[in-house]
Amino acid sequence: MAAFENPDRARAAREALVQAGIDNVNIELLEKRSDLDSWATIKRYAVPDEDAHLYAEGLGRGHSILVISSAAGEHERVMQVLSRFNPIDIDDHAAQWRNSGWSGVHSGKAAWDVHRQTATPSTTTAARPTTQEQVIPVYEEQLKVGKRVVEQGRVRVRVYTVEHPVQEGVNLREERVAVERRPADRPALGMPGEAFQDRTIDVTTHREEPVIAKEARVKEEVVVRNQADQRTETVHDTVRRTEVEVDDDRATATTPASPSDTPSRR
Repeated sequence: MAAFENPDRARAAREALVQAGIDNVNIELLEKRSDLDSWATIKRYAVPDEDAHLYAEGLGRGHSILVISSAAGEHERVMQVLSRFNPIDIDDHAAQWRNSGWSGVHSGKAAWDVHRQTATPSTTTAARPTTQEQVIPVYEEQLKVGKRVVEQGRVRVRVYTVEHPVQEGVNLREERVAVERRPADRPALGMPGEAFQDRTIDVTTHREEPVIAKEARVKEEVVVRNQADQRTETVHDTVRRTEVEVDDDRATATTPASPSDTPSRR
């Protein structure tokens, strides 16, 4: 049983509970009503009087209450969902009400007592057969299994760079100057005018040297994905039910003797 500041917040909490897997038939929303109805509704859930005064007073003051019948194993999930909607502390509010003059007794309690007295048939002095009836409810828990997503681990893929030496052969060309003297003895025909002038001849040589360039290429792809498998798991728990055992200890009625069996007196 959880109390909320207003009906809107209580309705939002109920919707969140249904989305979390709690059956809607197990959730009842109580809103403002008459004093008698407030008390009767709270007592329908077998709430002790000391707590019933607080919750019934809360209904009368405009607060709303959610009554959740959770199955085995659902209590923690229900509490986690309710905490997101800030349920009020009914004891703290009751202390504030008392400071404002509330006696701590809900007025619906007196109306309920009067209603029960007037509903009870009055006894008469006339002797007549009476029928007494008491209803004993038989309770039974039902196991309802839901699902929730929990984190079970992580797979970390780390990408990093390493270096290693490589070598590659390349053919290089290199030029050189060869100076060769060859003996000659022939007339200098058509001798140019600068034949006996000083001059310098430059011959440029070239050589090749390696030039390194790098190209990044995709050599492999690593794909990381989530894959979901379906499995069936059997959940074991215990449920309770009430049993009714009837012990009839009424004495066996004694049958009176017939006149023929009674000895005669003389």
